[in-house]
Order: sequence, then structure tokens, then C-alpha cells
Amino acid sequence: MTFTERVHYIIGKVPEGLVASYGQIAALAGSPGAARQVGFVLRSSNPDELPWWRIINNAGVLSIKGSFEATKQLQKQLLEREGIMVSSGFVVDIESYRYRPKAKEIREFIALQRSEG
Repeated sequence: MTFTERVHYIIGKVPEGLVASYGQIAALAGSPGAARQVGFVLRSSNPDELPWWRIINNAGVLSIKGSFEATKQLQKQLLEREGIMVSSGFVVDIESYRYRPKAKEIREFIALQRSEG
């Protein structure tokens, strides 16, 4: 499984009402330090295929660069629809809403890293 495929899979596992950081997704995908690459994957993905709005930076800031379809305002609306409080400055208390995978999920993500294709 490629890095992009692992990133897509892991982002799909972030439950409604929770968020994860770009760096957290990179680490779970087996590439700690590849937060920017997670951003590149998200920018090149179809926004209808993943819950992209649940991925924010580690400071809790909605740091999406935006496009016609995906903007900070849309990301804020989608997060708030899931019960996540977002400030007018586009900031989330990330520790209150952070996705913390259970041991079983972590083992699953490690197995994905070993199945590189």
C-alpha cells in the first residue's frame, strides 16, 4: 500500500466529531515528519472521497489553503456540524477533539505500513 493509500485509509478512520493533525496522520501512516506530504495528498484528492475537514494543523488551526470547493469557512462549517467548536479565528482546541486511535487501530495501521506496494 502506498503512502497516499495509507493516508486516505487513516483519514477515513477519523470519526465524526474528532480531528487529527497532518503530522499525526503522517506518523500513523508510517512517515513521521511528513505532515506536508499529507497536505499534498489532501490537495490532490477528490474532496468528496474523504473527510478532509477533520484534518487540521497541530496547533488546532484550520490551515487549509483553500480552493473553490474547499475553503476555511466550509471546513469550519463542516466541523461545527459535527459538534466541534471552531473560533472566529479558525482555531479548534485540538486536545479536546483529537482522534486517539485504540491499540487495535494502531496495530492495523502498522500492518498497512508493512504492506507497501
